[in-house]
Amino acid sequence: MHRCNTFLLILTFLLTSEALGQGVDYVKSHYTKYEHQIEMRDGKRLFTSVYVPKDDSKTYPILLKRTPYSVRPYGVDQYPEQLGPSKLFAEAGYIFAYQDVRGRWMSEGDFVHMRPHRPKKANRTDIDESTDTWDTVDWLVKNVRGNNAKVGIAGISYPGFYTAAGIIDSHPAIKAASPQAPVNDWFVGDDWHHNGAFFLAHMFNWMSRSGRARPEPTKSFPRATFDYGTPDGYEFFRRIKTLSEIDEKYLKGEVPFWTESIKHGTYDDFWKSRNIRPHLQNIKPAVMTVGGWFDAENLFGALETYKYIERNNPNTFNMLVMGPWRHGGWARDDGESFGDIAWNSKTSVFYREKIEFPFFEFHLKGKGKIDHPEAWVFETGTNHWRKYDHWPPKQASPKSLFFHANERLTFEAPQNEGGFDEYISDPDKPVPYMNVVAPGMKAEYLVSDQRFASHRPDVLVYQTNLLENDVTIVGPIEVELYVSTSGTDSDWVVKLIDVYPDDYPDPETNPKEVRMGGYQQLVRGDVIRGKFREGLDKEVPFQPNTPTRVTFTMPDTYHCFRREHRIMIQVQSTWFPLVDRSPQSLVDIYHAKETDYRAATQRVFRSSEMPSCVKVLQLK
Repeated sequence: MHRCNTFLLILTFLLTSEALGQGVDYVKSHYTKYEHQIEMRDGKRLFTSVYVPKDDSKTYPILLKRTPYSVRPYGVDQYPEQLGPSKLFAEAGYIFAYQDVRGRWMSEGDFVHMRPHRPKKANRTDIDESTDTWDTVDWLVKNVRGNNAKVGIAGISYPGFYTAAGIIDSHPAIKAASPQAPVNDWFVGDDWHHNGAFFLAHMFNWMSRSGRARPEPTKSFPRATFDYGTPDGYEFFRRIKTLSEIDEKYLKGEVPFWTESIKHGTYDDFWKSRNIRPHLQNIKPAVMTVGGWFDAENLFGALETYKYIERNNPNTFNMLVMGPWRHGGWARDDGESFGDIAWNSKTSVFYREKIEFPFFEFHLKGKGKIDHPEAWVFETGTNHWRKYDHWPPKQASPKSLFFHANERLTFEAPQNEGGFDEYISDPDKPVPYMNVVAPGMKAEYLVSDQRFASHRPDVLVYQTNLLENDVTIVGPIEVELYVSTSGTDSDWVVKLIDVYPDDYPDPETNPKEVRMGGYQQLVRGDVIRGKFREGLDKEVPFQPNTPTRVTFTMPDTYHCFRREHRIMIQVQSTWFPLVDRSPQSLVDIYHAKETDYRAATQRVFRSSEMPSCVKVLQLK
């Protein structure tokens, strides 16, 4: 049995690799590699690998990717397994250019995380990612043989940020761009913070491995490894009593961005300067922003990049693609499932063949016709691709899900009702974010089963009766809570959950023996650090045991709660170690003492005067 499973895993890997990549032999036989140090306007040189088709009977567009993660392999005789976003591009013929961004790997200069954009540039030393992109594109179209003077730019995650930053005041040769899961704002909603709450497990895991400084250009800057000493991330982080211990014990001052970021506990100029959204202007190329509904890292960035380009550039071709994917999942596999949830089709293959490839073929080569909608989005629940000429769809209407006594949840507001629900939040016994033993942040948490949490006394649960008809929600989700705490600060976590029928069938292939009957699938969940309820740039304490209104917005979703399912809301104050523990007293969390962490009594009110609810857009 073990040998059979091993064989199947190897076969699956080989088939997936063949589907996604061309292989070194194919790349070598069809492309010639060149390496260049391209000089920027301030004199710094950025290392760039260029792959040119051997067939010189025609010209080709250039497809550029700028990355902090290395353009390896280095050396003109060393070739990668794949060129382009998918194998379709290399087979169709493109010139591929890959660049180490300023200060990373083989490129000169200083690296700055999420380098702030400079809208006004006084001289040639005033550089940012838009100027580095401009200078790179200008050099490529003038110096690389066989190009058709049209450039596309694309990238996922951090390269998605460089794509978005690179089309601000864009070079006229850039005709198409696709920022995919782009980093957008590291305090409001991407990666390290959500509404000011610190995403501890994710930032520590990434920074401990990838955050160390590179002193000079190098081809071999080994990725650091970190030994947690235990497979149990919950216990590893629970043993850390204060955040200040992390640098002292584990990072030892070797990760500059960690050291700098913990000095900035509010949305101050350090973070605001790294917010790219207001600068997404004067964008001329066609833009296709791509994201995953279950991207644990940059869901916020994809949605916000699309929205701000749409708002600031009304005449630009601007479209949104959202599928049922994890971070970068559309480029990794066939997209048939994620976690325990099946999508019943190869969603990633569809995207690569029917959406991504035609977009670049049309805008860079003039081939085919572009019939893409404004928004091409996947509806989970029914598991179906939908097209819209506006996102969110204009025909959606606002509805509210109100909390009631006896754990009830309805679309009717409380009438002549009073009362509240109460729990004790103890930082020493925080609610796990997922029922799994693992270090770091598991990407699957965004679709994971929440039954383990609904059984805890420090988690409030509200749910509807069995639905008589499908209920489809689209767009952003607004949370409005009326709460009190016995402390002076608190986190508030809200989760929107699809409760499956008790007789829901298990999957035919079920090696994990998951029982899907009564499964509580997380549809959307997020958190706010309560002290930021009046603005992320200021800290306002709670008055102990005083009812207080707390509101925040959760990222968009597109989900159909099917007939005979239930809609559930869970409310809690810890989500560990995904989010660090609030001391539940108003202090500088990054330098708090162990004695600052205290248990608190939390109340959520659900009366006619204080109707706690979750506001959605319903599509009929």
